[in-house]
Amino acid sequence: MIPKIKKILYATDLSKNSAYALGYAVNSAKRNDAEIVILHVMEMMDATTYHLMVAHVGQELVAEKEKEREDYAKDRLEKRLKMFYDKVRAEDPEFADTKVSIEICKGYPAEEILRKADKLNCDVIFMGTHGKGILSQTFLGSMAKKVLRRTRKPVVIIPLPKEESDITFHDI
Repeated sequence: MIPKIKKILYATDLSKNSAYALGYAVNSAKRNDAEIVILHVMEMMDATTYHLMVAHVGQELVAEKEKEREDYAKDRLEKRLKMFYDKVRAEDPEFADTKVSIEICKGYPAEEILRKADKLNCDVIFMGTHGKGILSQTFLGSMAKKVLRRTRKPVVIIPLPKEESDITFHDI
């Protein structure tokens, strides 16, 4: 029996070419009549940095700045998603029916991706990989590798292009 894909978790780091990987997730969602959950994980400050900031500016200001950072990330995701859908809808109006939700959380990215995939009952995880560094052609990205090693769900890894693709978010 072929498993049915009902919900896709697309994890993004908000890089300029992240729309490239989103295209694959949206295409899969369209073909399977599935929902997409777009997840962005904001890395937490390490304990030392957090305590130093609280000591210098106060806990209220640190909390306020964290909230601003979260709001900024959500706003960027919403604008990018609108830009993406405006572009693909011009090519194929059927994409308008794709169900999409946005989740933003704080934590260690690999752990949060895995936790959200389980909590939200996602059937598959889509993520891009940059292949940074001198050995970019040899090794899988570290975040993708961490997720892939620890999950029992299918993971689709999309290598992001070195240069801008025709679907990028560099203007936002």
